[in-house]
Amino acid sequence: MQKLLLALLLALSLGAAVGCVLPAYSGDPVRRTQQLIFTSEDLRTILDEWERIWMLDQPSHLKPNRTHGGLI
Repeated sequence: MQKLLLALLLALSLGAAVGCVLPAYSGDPVRRTQQLIFTSEDLRTILDEWERIWMLDQPSHLKPNRTHGGLI
């Protein structure tokens, strides 16, 4: 009985370390590619969201070309 419990505990710990019971992405290569693209696009928008939250995405009122302002 003790060996059975030890084997069960070992199987559960090994199963938990391997990964999820349900796969995160589809087995179909076309659908899996689409899911991976959507996931990576979501991760790219994190920087845009961070700038929007801290109001860093506001337009700059500075001119793109600096001028001297004096006589040359």
